[in-house]
This record gives sequence, C-alpha cells and structure tokens, in this order.
Amino acid sequence: MGAMEVVMLDKIYPRGHVRLLTLPLLGPHVREFTDWLVDRGYPPLPIRLRLRRVADVDELLRRDGAACLSEVSAEDLLALAPRDSQDDVYLSAVVRSLARCFSAKGLLASRAPTPQEELVDAYVAYLDRVRGLAASTQANHAATAKELLAVVGFEGDLAPLHALGPRDIEAFITKVGARLSRASLQHAVGQLRSFLRFLASRGMVDTGLDALVDTPRLYRGERLPRSLPWGQVQELLAAIDRSTRMGKRDYAMFLLIATYGLRTCEVASLRLGDLRWRARQLHITRSKSRSFLVHPLTDEVGSALVDYLRHARPELPDRPVFLRVRAPAGPIRPTAVTEAFQGWVRRIGLPIPYQGPHCLRHSLAVHLLRQGTALKTIGDLLGHRSLESTCVYLRLHVEDLRDVALDLPSGVPA
Repeated sequence: MGAMEVVMLDKIYPRGHVRLLTLPLLGPHVREFTDWLVDRGYPPLPIRLRLRRVADVDELLRRDGAACLSEVSAEDLLALAPRDSQDDVYLSAVVRSLARCFSAKGLLASRAPTPQEELVDAYVAYLDRVRGLAASTQANHAATAKELLAVVGFEGDLAPLHALGPRDIEAFITKVGARLSRASLQHAVGQLRSFLRFLASRGMVDTGLDALVDTPRLYRGERLPRSLPWGQVQELLAAIDRSTRMGKRDYAMFLLIATYGLRTCEVASLRLGDLRWRARQLHITRSKSRSFLVHPLTDEVGSALVDYLRHARPELPDRPVFLRVRAPAGPIRPTAVTEAFQGWVRRIGLPIPYQGPHCLRHSLAVHLLRQGTALKTIGDLLGHRSLESTCVYLRLHVEDLRDVALDLPSGVPA
C-alpha cells in the first residue's frame, strides 16, 4: 500500500481509522474504499459518515455467516439496508457505496441469476438480435416482462405460465393500468403482446394469447404538442444562474435542446469527441433511429459549452460531456436532465405546466415553423423519419390556420 493511501484515510478519519483497519472482513479494503469515494468526488464529511458505519456492515455480514469478502455478493450487501432508506440514511448509503466499489474491483461473489432473470435476459437478447430495438426500448420491454413474471409467480416451474389465461392477463393489465395514462398503457400492452409471442415461440404459454389482449383507444392528433411561447423559452434560459457549476451545466444542456431539438437521452449521451471544435460541428447520434446528424456549432452554444467545460465540469477521465455535479461523480442519466429542468422551473417561478425539457424541443419546432422554415428541414433537425411526425406542429401554427379559415355563411350565428 502506498503512503498516500494511508495519509488519505488518516486525514479524513483520524480518530477511528485504526479500528477500521482491524475489521475481519472489510478492514483490508477500507483504504481502497476511501480512495474510491475520494476519486468520485465525495466531500470529506459524507466520507466520514460512511466510514463510521463500515464496522456495522462488517458485523452484520459476519452475523449472516460470511467468513471472507469473496463470499459476499452485491445483493448480500444491499440487503443490509433498511427497506425505507430514510430509516437509517447512512447505513443505506454505505452499503450502496460498498456494493458499487467492490463490484467495480471484482471483490464480490457473483450471484447465479434466478430463473426469472435468465428468461428476461433471453428475451432482451431476442429483442436486440432479432428485432433490433434500441437499448432504452429493450429496458422498457424487460420491465414489463419482469412484472408479468412476478405477478404469475414464475420461479422456474413452468406450471404458472402454462396455466396463464385471459383472466390472468386482464388482472395484470388492470394492475398496471392503475398507474399509467392511456398512452403509456398502450405501450405497456404492446410490450405485453410481444412478450407473450416470445413465450409462445418457446412453448411456455398457449399460442394466440397475444391476440386476446385489447389495447386502449388513442386517436391520432388527440393531444397537441407541449409547446411554450418562444419568449418564455428565452426567459427560462436567461434566468438560470450561471455563476454556479450546476447553472453552467444546466444552461448548456437546455440551450442544446432549444437550439437543436435534442432529446434528453441525446444530451446525456453527448461525448467530448462529438464536439468538433475546429470544424465548428456538433455530431449527434439519434437515439431512436440510430442515425447520425451533424449540426453547425453556433457561437452561443459553443460559448456555453466552453464555459461549462473550463469552469464547471469535474476533472474526470469520463468522456461524456455532462457529468454529475454532486457525488458520486460520473456521467448523468437522461432523468437528470428532466430533474434539472424541474428544479429550475421551481426556482425561477415561471408558469410552465410541463414536467420535462421535451417541451423545449416542441417549442423550437413551432418557433421555426412560424419563421417560415420548411417542414422537411424541421423534421430533419428533430430526427423525424416521416413528414407525418412533423406535420403535427401545423396545428399549433394558429395565425396560418386563421388565414385559411372559411367565413361563416350569412345568417349563421357566430
């Protein structure tokens, strides 16, 4: 062990580190765990609060019969946390951190997948190889499949699947539908049908069950795109406090969406290599179509990105452009873009009724349409595969709709 490791642990936890080093299971790994926390941007206080609970974790593992760390799985560690993390915040925090650290270093036992996990993994492989679905779509299908298997009680015995019938499917849809909108339920039903066809191809359920599943009725164009007035978009961007690290990051993310119509997943997946500074280009991988699009890097967007990269982005080897501001340091997920948008709307107090930054994408489309931009150009910018997807914005072009409205016949009350 290097002297630097000893100094780091001694500096952060000067009073209790000697006792931690003598723990039977976790003692030999306390130094590397501390370094792992430091490398991921945790401040000293959260590290100390975690280290204080390491002895408790060691005792709980030995009480459960573990003789060495290689006998412990990540699931064993996570099982030590209370069901509600707020019941013991730092025990929950330390077991999550230990599980991530030791899993990354290969120190934990690998748990054999359950029959349910094996079946879902086979289904995901089928969705990838045969149907070629995007990873995010595969994840949504897998979540529906897991929930169905849990409801029917599948644990490896095929009897529950062989007995699966219309009443069971109806009960499952009723359960899922209680928390979903009609549009979301339509997606869930489509995922259910797909999984039933997969199970039928393997002889696990009766053939034709998927045809018995009815879908919620949705009507084309029944919902307008969630668009904001362009002035409100500019007001939102201008109100973001760019004196903070978080403000610099979030301003750059929202400006990308408002300038190029990016989706949250495209913002989160943007990598440093996609910023072609000399060519003044921005390379985007479209999440849905898996195609590539090249945008000119505008001065405004370039300045916002430079400000973030130079003064706010953590100095980590990770290649994604946007990283977490709070520990643990690392790439953001698409949900982080949505949460950042919701946070700024609350702080600024703007009357924005929408819960996510996707409204900025719709707002850009309507703004371009009102400026006279061709539908084909707007569709290409937004990554639409058909002109029909772009035509929905015509319904928001109110002034043009007024121009083509017919006069009422004489004698008809207005």
